[in-house]
Amino acid sequence: MRRLIYFLARFTAVIGGLVLMALVLMTTASIIGRTVNKMLHSPFFQEKLAGLSQGLIDMGIGEINGNYELLEAGVAFAIFSFLPICQYYGAHASVDVFTSFLPRAANRWIIAFWEVVLAAVIVLIIWRLYEGMQRYLGNGETTLFLQFPVWWAYAASFSSGVIACVVAAYCAVIRVIEAIRGTDILPSEQGAH
Repeated sequence: MRRLIYFLARFTAVIGGLVLMALVLMTTASIIGRTVNKMLHSPFFQEKLAGLSQGLIDMGIGEINGNYELLEAGVAFAIFSFLPICQYYGAHASVDVFTSFLPRAANRWIIAFWEVVLAAVIVLIIWRLYEGMQRYLGNGETTLFLQFPVWWAYAASFSSGVIACVVAAYCAVIRVIEAIRGTDILPSEQGAH
């Protein structure tokens, strides 16, 4: 079971990373295109190189149409894709100023408690994401520029979110077992203390 959970967490993180890299490349290309388009509309290009300038503009040199819509959907997907690996490694942001002096056994129980709470919060978020997806699926709303259905972005995030729920539930159970047994089973950022 542990191997499957690790595979799911790692797989979604890799997919999320690939999507994030594609978004960075798209945003960079869009900014370069917008800058070049602006230069092609400058007085110098319009007066001295009008034919070349107009030819490049006609080829479509400019901002990528709908890049904000793709960026918004892609970043949401990437965030949900990184949740499982963060959960698996216990790598969410934590403040242990008040608990660092406690014995390891007490810290295991604190970690287990917050792991259960976080798993419940992730399930709640994904449930609400599902409800939002259903609403957009039912009303047929599309994005402004690309006209793709809004529910597609919700569905992509929901797919990663379901894996996040599975990983979170597994990790919550294992952290409680770790606290009961007093041993580490999962890798842990907090375990390094």
